[in-house]
Parts: sequence; structure tokens; C-alpha cells
Amino acid sequence: MSKSRNWLLASTTLAVVAFAAPQDARAQAQAATPAPAQAQEAAAKAEEPPKPAPDVGSAEWMSGITFGAQAQGGVIFNTSSPRNGLNFGQLFTDKSNQATLNQLALTLGRTIDPKTTGFDMGFKFQFLYGSDARYTHYLGIANFLTSARYQVDITEANVTMRLPILTEGGIDLKAGLYPTPLGFETIDPSTNLFYSKSYIFNFGLPLKHTGLYTVTHVNDVFDLHLGVDTGINTTFGNKAGDNNSAAAFLGGFGLNLAGGKLTVLALTHIGPENSTRAVGSIANYRNRYSNDILITYKPDDKWILATEFNLIRDDLGFGNGPVNAGGAAQYISYAISDTWALNGRAEIFRDDSGFFVAAYRSNLGPVQALGGWPVPPYSVPITTAPRGTTYGALTFGATWKPELPKPVGAFMVRPEIRYDQALTTNKPFSGRSNALTIGADLVISF
Repeated sequence: MSKSRNWLLASTTLAVVAFAAPQDARAQAQAATPAPAQAQEAAAKAEEPPKPAPDVGSAEWMSGITFGAQAQGGVIFNTSSPRNGLNFGQLFTDKSNQATLNQLALTLGRTIDPKTTGFDMGFKFQFLYGSDARYTHYLGIANFLTSARYQVDITEANVTMRLPILTEGGIDLKAGLYPTPLGFETIDPSTNLFYSKSYIFNFGLPLKHTGLYTVTHVNDVFDLHLGVDTGINTTFGNKAGDNNSAAAFLGGFGLNLAGGKLTVLALTHIGPENSTRAVGSIANYRNRYSNDILITYKPDDKWILATEFNLIRDDLGFGNGPVNAGGAAQYISYAISDTWALNGRAEIFRDDSGFFVAAYRSNLGPVQALGGWPVPPYSVPITTAPRGTTYGALTFGATWKPELPKPVGAFMVRPEIRYDQALTTNKPFSGRSNALTIGADLVISF
């Protein structure tokens, strides 16, 4: 049996059903399974009747404002010890055999209670310091303050509103800088099952947007998602904040079925994403299509079964025609106790032209590639596969999440073992056709 068939069989064995929910529900589904007392509390809240929203600016409204801090750090050991020190196929965990501070995030905000009726308003501002900032930059915000591994970024700066109009469920609106609603995994490490990220998260999806995003709750089953933004990881102004002069569209729908145990989210993001600095004005007229379909089935408080399907296409590619990539990832998580969960992920991702999957040797390489800025002559910032490659990856791990006294809000340790394999004749992993990595991270919040 061929390597490709072996990997397809492994993925099919894990594949059951898929994950995708509206953004707020997504984080809840991805978190470690709650303890029985927490589950009972969540169920009680779900049965609470709707309540009027407090007046904006009132003492009750102000009491909902919170400030928090979260830190994440870890290490990924690559058994082949690549000479360039990079774990190819991994961006946020790209440094092999080196302890890393991924994130130190400070967050100020107010979350709208989903049970409130009438008009309500919230906001969120989040500052991030760490190695992850190399990949999460918005163009135009703190891009070149330092060329060190640890950089700064504004991951969120937005206003949210509950608008009781058009439908009984109303419209949720978000405006400003915000993470993409596409995808299973998130920038926030506390909502993920693993330390390392999937190929889909790294190479098949946007990370952040600047614009306007709405979710219209048409009824208890159907949600309509619509948005307009400046593009992928961009802000305003094509001289520094955007890589072209065109807007992008975000849209799709969500389904809430089986009393919320089964949810579906199908979203697309469409717009030009190449840089006019690199290819000229043609960049404004050649779109990139990021499509994601996710379904989740959470039959009880112990199981999370999730599959993600992804397809991305760029009309311009290397400058001479369209390029395509995409794949599927299956997640499974089972809580064996109040504090321990076992996790698995199987993924296949095809990059037809070697355009999307890359590794960056320079700390400024990601933002330079996004913005189309020239790179220093001494730097070789981008490493790609020499031709189209199909990647397979299996990841197994665990989450230990004990309950600690205040002021600790959450504490989790996630060991994992991951095996990547090129299912074609390429050897993209530093001259090897495969890579075995072993690592763990710690996430703590206050």
C-alpha cells in the first residue's frame, strides 16, 4: 500500500464529523471538557430567561469591564535537528529545540451577555508580545519596531454591539480590528487542543481583519454571516497598512442543530491579497479565495468530534496564473477526568504549486512577504517546497487543566507528539521526506 493510501486510511479512521460554530461557540467547544459542577452551572445559565441589557455607561454596564493577562510558552524538539533550526510546516512553533515565549497577552474588554435583550455594547483591546507576533501583525501596526524574534502586536481593537432589529434574535456587529471567524484553531492558545497549529490554520486561512462583521440570527437554526474588510492581516492605507487598494468580502452561514450539539459553519473570504509593491496594480484585480466548512458534534461533556475542510485559491500566484491548496483536518478530544483530556488530530493538505506552505528564516520575513517590501540582501527569508506537495500530519497529545486558586484563571499543560510526512517525492523537511517532533506548552491566565 502506498504512503498516500496509508495516510488517507489513518485520516479516515479519525474522521467522524466536523467542527464549526459561530465564533463565540467555537471557543467553548474547543476548551477542555468542564468539570461536572461547571457543566451544571453552564446548563443552568442556558435555562435562564432573557434579561434586559444594562444602559451603556451605567454602573452595571461598567461592572462588566474586565482586565486580564495570559502567557504561553513551550518547546518543540525536532528529532532530526534541522540545520536551519526550523520546523518546516509549522509557523508558530517553527523554532526547533528552543524554548519559546509564544505570547504574553494583556486584554481589556467587556463581553456582551448572550442572554441580554435590547441594545448592548462591548469592546475588546488586546496587546500581544512574543514570538507569535511575527505572524499575527496587521500591516501598518508596529511592523518594524524590532527585528528580534519577540515582537509586539495589537491582536484586537474592536467594538461589539447587540442590535435588536430585523429578527427576533437580532444582529451581532463587530467593527475594528478582530481575528477571523474562519477555522477551528485560533490565535488564542487557550481555545486550541494542541500547541502546534494545523497546515490549514498556518497556510489556508486569514488570521485577522480590519473592517465590519455581522452575524444575523435569522432564527434558532440559521445565522447569516456578512462582512467587509481591508483583507488578510491588513489595516487602512496602501502605503503602510494594506498591500493593495481593494476591499474584501466575508460571508456565509451557520447552522445550530440537535439542540446545539451539532453546528455547522461555512464561510468564505474573497478579495485581492497580493501586494502592489511586488506585482503592480494588477494586484488590485486578482482575488484570493479562502473557503472553510466546519461541523462540530459534541454529544456530551466528554467528547468533541470535529472535522474541517479547506480550499484556498489565488488568481495571481507567483505572477503568472492561479495556484490552489487545501485539505481536511479531523480533531477528536475525550475528557478522561475533570482535569485530563486526550486529543488527536489527523490532517492532509495539498499545496499544488509550492506557493502557500513556507518557512521564514528571517524574523521580519512574514510581514515583508505580506507587505511586498524588499528584503535585506543578507537574508533568505522564505523557504518553500520546490514543487507541489501533499502533506500528511498526525498529532497526538493531552491537556492537563487543574483548577487552581485565584488569581489564576486558567492553567493548562499540553504535551504532544507529531509526525509529518510528504506524501509525494519531495523532501521539504530540511532534506527529509518526514519530520517527528515532540513538544509541550504551558498556558496560564489571570
